[in-house]
Amino acid sequence: MRPFRIAVPQAELDDLRDRLGRTRWAGQLPGDPWTRGVPVDYLRGLAEYWGGRFDWRAAEEKLNAFPQYTTEVDGQNIHFVHVRSANPDALALLLVHDWPGSFTQFSEVIAPLAEDFHVVVTSTPGVGFSGPHAGAGWNTGRIAGAFVTLMARLGYGRYGVQGNGGGAWIAAEMGRQDPERIVGLHLNGLITFPSDDPADFEGLTELEQGRLGRLQNFRDDMMGFNAIQSTRPQTLAFGLHDSPVGQLAWITEKFQEWTDAAATSPEDAVGIDNLLTNISVYWFTGTAGSSANLYYESAHDPAAWAPKPRGTVPTAVIATATTDVAIRRFAERDHNVTRWTEVERGGNFLSLEQPATLVDDVREFFRAV
Repeated sequence: MRPFRIAVPQAELDDLRDRLGRTRWAGQLPGDPWTRGVPVDYLRGLAEYWGGRFDWRAAEEKLNAFPQYTTEVDGQNIHFVHVRSANPDALALLLVHDWPGSFTQFSEVIAPLAEDFHVVVTSTPGVGFSGPHAGAGWNTGRIAGAFVTLMARLGYGRYGVQGNGGGAWIAAEMGRQDPERIVGLHLNGLITFPSDDPADFEGLTELEQGRLGRLQNFRDDMMGFNAIQSTRPQTLAFGLHDSPVGQLAWITEKFQEWTDAAATSPEDAVGIDNLLTNISVYWFTGTAGSSANLYYESAHDPAAWAPKPRGTVPTAVIATATTDVAIRRFAERDHNVTRWTEVERGGNFLSLEQPATLVDDVREFFRAV
């Protein structure tokens, strides 16, 4: 366990501003805003803020207020935050992010959760300060195994896990690998799929039909990023690693599509400084390629879509009315769902969008289990 502090050299900050100032801007394609990607005028404004008014040093100081460490598991560097509760008997709670998030997406919930839990926040291998990958094969199962090892190394005999989106998949896999020590899983941004049984579609509520429609729209119109990252992450990396505006657009688009549909823009949903802090971590660590490679590993992992036993660990799911696609009957088929919470606002990045709502739901669930 090696203590870690973020300290981006000034030369890298100067290089970022220089590159932003020399951007060769593309023209605006016809059509409604966001339908063909990030609008040029919007991105130019965001890039100007990033290069001129965004204070990385303030963001760095805020993140460094949390004790951080690195360790090596299975040959891979793992970066994590570890905040012990003032209550020595508190339950440990691991927080797991997805792409294109990072450990920074939990910055608003670490302190309130630490009132009741020993909080551990990991950076997924290949992302941010856990990048790049030490080798091939870092799929969901291997990442879950590394996090199980980390929690054992920290000395926690009992713990819970909270994960969003792809982090929810990692959390569920951890529950399968370590059911004796994991007392509960709390998931948001969960993706559920119907089976081939026509009965799956009988009696769906209007809310559930809307969620099924969102899932179909995602598959039909929002999967371009997945196709590229699942097949040619190395080719993509050249553009994102060299161009900060390319990296900015690639991640901003997902925050626009995966945050609360009622929000007018990504910064309306999560705050402009939170958005740019997350993107800056990707830029300064040069992990555009290795983070994209996570999709390649999953797409080429024979176990990824193989039938799995139903999870046995008590599981809570929190779903939002405007953005989520999770349907309870499908979730209960795959997980031991003991709590289901419906909320009006929020999206995939609930820890930034509705931090108090997430904290309250986590507390109530783990009190019950």
